[in-house]
Amino acid sequence: MALKCGIVGLPNVGKSTLFNCLSSAKAQAANFPFCTIEPNLGVITVPDERLNKLAEIVHPGQIVPATCEIVDIAGLVKGASKGEGLGNKFLGNIRECDAIIHVIRCFDDDNIIREGGAPIDPEEDKSIIDTELQLKDLETIDAQLKKQEKIANSGDKEAKEALEALNAYKKALEQGKNARTVTFDDKELQKVAHDLFLLTTKPVLYVANVDESAAKDGNAYSKKVEEMAAAEGAECMTIAAKTEEDIAALDTYEDKKMFLDELGLKESGVDRLIKKAYHLLNLQTFITAGPMEVKAWTFHKGWKAPQCAGVIHTDFEKGFIRAEVIKYEDYIKYGSEGAVRDAGKMGVEGKDYVVQDGDIMHFRFNVSKN
Repeated sequence: MALKCGIVGLPNVGKSTLFNCLSSAKAQAANFPFCTIEPNLGVITVPDERLNKLAEIVHPGQIVPATCEIVDIAGLVKGASKGEGLGNKFLGNIRECDAIIHVIRCFDDDNIIREGGAPIDPEEDKSIIDTELQLKDLETIDAQLKKQEKIANSGDKEAKEALEALNAYKKALEQGKNARTVTFDDKELQKVAHDLFLLTTKPVLYVANVDESAAKDGNAYSKKVEEMAAAEGAECMTIAAKTEEDIAALDTYEDKKMFLDELGLKESGVDRLIKKAYHLLNLQTFITAGPMEVKAWTFHKGWKAPQCAGVIHTDFEKGFIRAEVIKYEDYIKYGSEGAVRDAGKMGVEGKDYVVQDGDIMHFRFNVSKN
């Protein structure tokens, strides 16, 4: 399941530094607005301690965690919607992503210039990117309005529904609001909205990038970002990207843990960010456990057993018969699949079973079944 999160932000806010922490791919980090011209792509693993716990019981050949693609997208400047800077390329790369990680500068450093030499202003930084994305969405809306108005004039019902959604979005965008603030109860309108692929409907995680002294509790700048995120129902977190880069450079787990302890942190900001990004995309994990491997499989929250079976192989979904399900807590408590079965704790579920995060699954299927 190839899912992408795009890291965006104004020049010199710490996007590439954060990307370097998240991925083994190393983006060139430089104090220059367009250091990242082509998007750097990396595959990140989703931290999941459950896999290690199961491996201690099963002793598999390997552990395979869930993954998510992360894209470091070129810095944006005011006027990008009109092609300024690398605007057109930037906006095109965002369109290809499933979710946005919006990094906002929340630290003072005289050696790292803010565009125009202006003082640090998280609210303005957020507003610049919001505005550019909103302007691009308005272009999309206006083009669709012209098209759908002609069709609606001929009495077409679907075109009239499309106009309702388009006008609702246009009103919000002209008020400086992101399209994600508009919701529809009607399923037809929801489909119309989805098919527009607007940039500001994508789920967003705001990341307040602070210095080391504010890594634990944040600062006045990051508090402002939290307030802005809460106002639009978005998720937000604080991270010290440069400090995370220092942590990532340490060789041993013990050294990294000691560094985190000194900062008063239970886990790294990178781990927290990856988990939040995974949650942002409404993703969960089911697990398969055997002598060859303990593996995490990604699925969308709410999927039923046959859909999850199809994540492993399409034949599993086509020929689905049933799923044998063990709850993670039961596997840990009883210590083996056989002991779980003997205790009567293994569930046998049909095609309507909604898979839960952390379920340990065995799928039974018939390849000849249509």
